[in-house]
Amino acid sequence: MRDLYSNIAAIPALVPAVQSAAGQGAAIDTLGAGRLAFVVTTGAADGNFGVKLQESDNGSTGWTDVAADQVDSTAPATLAADSAYRLGYRGWKRYVRLSLTKASGTSIAAGAVAVIVPQTRPAA
Repeated sequence: MRDLYSNIAAIPALVPAVQSAAGQGAAIDTLGAGRLAFVVTTGAADGNFGVKLQESDNGSTGWTDVAADQVDSTAPATLAADSAYRLGYRGWKRYVRLSLTKASGTSIAAGAVAVIVPQTRPAA
């Protein structure tokens, strides 16, 4: 199959909502994934919010920030309102999550999806 639809899986990574504090998204299991990227979307923003990737061996403890050379990103340090950004993961840990950071302000409408290219296709 040559179409994109059959070759990717989309997994909720950060439930779309008005976020008023820093927080972490869902742990994304990379087992069986050939590649992984996150798509972050924003709505109204009042403050200085950002995003980063974190990784873990077991998905519940030991979360650390992903090294800068293992992330491809279009996200600026401060997310803009009504925008979309991509973050690609190049690391080797089994679990990855998106982390929303807050430096100041009151809220941002944000959500994210993890896009995985499975090693076995077509995707379920």
